Amino acid sequence: MILKTLRIENYKCIEDSGEFTIEPVTCLVGKNESGKSSLLEALYKLNPVDLSQDKFDIEEYPRRFLSEFEEGLLVDRSNVLNTQWELTDKEVEQIEQVLGRGSLLSPTIVILKGYDNEYILKIEINQQSVINYYLEQCGIEEMPVDGNFEDVKALINHLEQIQGRNDEQDKLFQMLIKIFPDRSVSEVANKLLIEYIPKILYFSQYQTLPGQVQYEQFIQKRSQNQLNTQEKTFVALLYLAGVTPETFSSATKAERLIAKLESTSNRISKQIFEYWSQNKDLSVQIRFDVGRPNDPPPFNTGNILRTRIYNKRHEVSVNFDERSSGFIWFFSFLAWFSHIQNVYGDNLLLLLDEPGLNLHAKAQSDLLRFIKEKLLPKYQVIYTTHSPFMIDAENILSVRTVEDLSSIEGEVLGTKVGDHVLATDSDTIFPLQAALGYDITQTLFVGKNTLLVEGPSDLLYIRWFTTQLKKRNREGLDPRWTVAPAGGVDKISSFVALFGGNKLHVAVLTDYAEGDKKKIRSLRESELLRQGHVFSAEMYAGQSEADVEDLIGINFYSSLINHCYKLEGGCEFNAAKSECKSMRIVKKVEEYFGTLPPEVPEFDHFQPSVYLVEHPEIEWPDLEITLERFEKFFKDVNKLLE
Repeated sequence: MILKTLRIENYKCIEDSGEFTIEPVTCLVGKNESGKSSLLEALYKLNPVDLSQDKFDIEEYPRRFLSEFEEGLLVDRSNVLNTQWELTDKEVEQIEQVLGRGSLLSPTIVILKGYDNEYILKIEINQQSVINYYLEQCGIEEMPVDGNFEDVKALINHLEQIQGRNDEQDKLFQMLIKIFPDRSVSEVANKLLIEYIPKILYFSQYQTLPGQVQYEQFIQKRSQNQLNTQEKTFVALLYLAGVTPETFSSATKAERLIAKLESTSNRISKQIFEYWSQNKDLSVQIRFDVGRPNDPPPFNTGNILRTRIYNKRHEVSVNFDERSSGFIWFFSFLAWFSHIQNVYGDNLLLLLDEPGLNLHAKAQSDLLRFIKEKLLPKYQVIYTTHSPFMIDAENILSVRTVEDLSSIEGEVLGTKVGDHVLATDSDTIFPLQAALGYDITQTLFVGKNTLLVEGPSDLLYIRWFTTQLKKRNREGLDPRWTVAPAGGVDKISSFVALFGGNKLHVAVLTDYAEGDKKKIRSLRESELLRQGHVFSAEMYAGQSEADVEDLIGINFYSSLINHCYKLEGGCEFNAAKSECKSMRIVKKVEEYFGTLPPEVPEFDHFQPSVYLVEHPEIEWPDLEITLERFEKFFKDVNKLLE
């Protein structure tokens, strides 16, 4: 079953959350103390993995109304959960194998649960279809009795009252009373439906692994079913490696024990560090040691199972408890979830309370990636957060805002859940604003594949020459590239460091002049960009120093300058007559403009590129040579997408 809508009433700080929709992954965003955890705790009691947590207790009733409720004055306010589910096609098929094809008027089912801790299930059933199905099962073509029967119960009652039922009537009666002993189709349907309700897993900060356990004490508590939450998570860690706690004591040879420990360590490391990108030099070590007299009790006697994290870079291991709280949580969650998955299969609904609260922003991205890649394909996930880095900007419509509200008159309304992204409280939506702001910053100016250039004129040249090449059925810049001006070679490194990350694929096209050579060499040698992703203009201009304008060529660019600035009557720019020692065309133009009369506008790199784009009708000299240079660059940079 798939959870579609949820409404929670009369639970702790929640008087009525209002009905809100649930997505495959739903993110509940709100301030501290807004009621996010209470929402998850209430839903968890519907069908928890830990059956000791499945009861609503009267002490959880909103305190403002508790005395009235206990006195029986609020009997109509005893319900907590109002959930709407949708049956899968397989579940509908299984139900129809019992009730008949077409027996369900809708795949939607409503499940209620309140302080009486009883399920109330509501589903629309076509009683006539059920009757027709069992007539068919009995091989009866027509109703063997006269009358119209509104449901199966009425038909059974009628058949029961017939004295001397014939064979057809008795066959139908016996089959119906066998399948529907309570004479209720709904009762049979409910028994089937309850089996389809997903087991609900609730994971929060306190369910973290202990770094060590006293083995004999641990085994005894396990046999008596007295393990605490942390110790249960340790069992989950061992199951992740395919072993049980008893595995180590059953190893009668030292070499066999060592083999088991190493195998366990390697398997856990492989699974855990697939989604921990913060440090790839770590591995897990499970050790089975003897307690030392000076260790704190109970680790000073007997055997001790220890979890240690080995750092290959520094060649040192530390106790698991000494790692960061974020790492401990991430590690514990993956171990616990893997165990639950093995026990309960795929029919799970996952509730994560403030997941990754102590994780670095990048590690929170790893957790989101785990949710999307490992959980989403099989399970629904509902999680709470107030971190912008735990909000998936690509799936912003799955966010629900949680606020503790009061009316204009000051009346306390309690926790409310917004079924839309917007909320009235600026603090509530701050994580959304931050997440969207970061995402927009990354996508408004840059894209998944970003070609960085120095300035906006380079962007216009690249677009214009791409258009000209494509008109001739030749290769221009692949549209998957987003061209972004960085503001000069000095700013490219900062730009890449800020926006590069792991999500963006960045290449660079830059000018190449004497003062910039060291900077460009450092950029090529740095780890900010992948190998072969820095292109400079001299690679295509056929000279040792070059700007992007040099790809255009002397004749083409000279003509462009003269047209753009209306240089005529002896004032035309002629690069061949320039006394400038620089081989770069832009430097020659800048020097020439310094000799022109004051009424001539100052030279601006950007204006010629604008003029080129706005005057497609002009036939430029040496266009074919220029197109060849740009096409060669486009082919090289497009290969990076392959």
